[in-house]
Amino acid sequence: MNQPLYVDVHIIQSLPPSNVNRDDAGSPKQAVYGGARRARVSSQAWKRATRKAFADRLGLPDEKLGTRTKRIGRELGERIAARTGLSAEDSRRLSVAMLGQLGLTASKKKAEESSYLLFYGHHQLDRIVDLVADRAMELVALPDDALDKAVADKNLAILPILASGHPIDVALFGRMVADLPSLNVDAATQVAHAISTHAAEIEFDYYTAVDDANHDDNGAGMIGTVEFTSATLYRFATVGVHQLVENLDGDQDAAQAALTAFLEAFAYSVPSGHQNSFAHQALPQLMSVAVRRDQPVNLVSAFEKPVYSRTGQAAESIKRLDKELLRAAETWGINPVAVASVYHQDVLPEPEKLGPAFTFSGLLTAVQETVSAQWAGPR
Repeated sequence: MNQPLYVDVHIIQSLPPSNVNRDDAGSPKQAVYGGARRARVSSQAWKRATRKAFADRLGLPDEKLGTRTKRIGRELGERIAARTGLSAEDSRRLSVAMLGQLGLTASKKKAEESSYLLFYGHHQLDRIVDLVADRAMELVALPDDALDKAVADKNLAILPILASGHPIDVALFGRMVADLPSLNVDAATQVAHAISTHAAEIEFDYYTAVDDANHDDNGAGMIGTVEFTSATLYRFATVGVHQLVENLDGDQDAAQAALTAFLEAFAYSVPSGHQNSFAHQALPQLMSVAVRRDQPVNLVSAFEKPVYSRTGQAAESIKRLDKELLRAAETWGINPVAVASVYHQDVLPEPEKLGPAFTFSGLLTAVQETVSAQWAGPR
């Protein structure tokens, strides 16, 4: 599949009082757009929540997923020990020697840690263990110089393993390794910062904690404040399906499964900041998916003029989005191949571009069928 194929995801979602993504001062993140201050949730926060949902909600197995950590040496050492029965010290030494092939800058504090986060698949570590499992005892018996020379053998090369067979989260979100560009993976997915469709203010919750064992006075055991906001957010992401297929070694079935997993995880996930205090796990009021051959289109311009309504922001935001999708098609000639949307029919009884309302499972099926039909080329 050589021609570009994009899947744009538009979500309108109202969050109650919450602080899902805070800045360095503890305040909910904000941005100014259209001359108005908006609530904001960073793309990094929602990508992290989406990645966690792959396992927590979808139950995808470890071998299909990756992890992002500085502790690749420790993780590899633990797998070597579990497979071979080597001591923790010998396993750590062998893992450090193996990873030395990559020439990654080591942490100043711990040799088995890299100086920055590395994103890789769980199954890729298992494949590295496969290389040395039968020779582990022989290798750790060597002195350091001889060990480093032995693991440099081309038959023990780990770079080809880390450069192929990517888990779906690496294939979707990409990887950048400054010290080793050959390990870079172009992200198939772009995620925008979510912003409120309307002007939003930060408020303060003054709280007290009672000392249950204090029977001497009526004072609080602790007092404090936490900042929060509430907002109807516009969320946007786009998946380059052609890039996703490339990242998954040309496997279209794997790419289709990864796309479906992303759509489900992105729809249901919410960043977990202050979750115990606010219980903010609200579902979207709209999810619309547009399959495109031309280019991705972020429709945030629908909200450049802030929505203002005393009867709720979500319904007006959905109507604005419907009109902006039509405007982009009519004015710029940017027409999606197909659009599938989930929303309450009474909010938009006569949609101009969002199309009839699907159930969420119906939306996933419609997107799968459209993408499959487009793999042979534009229709």
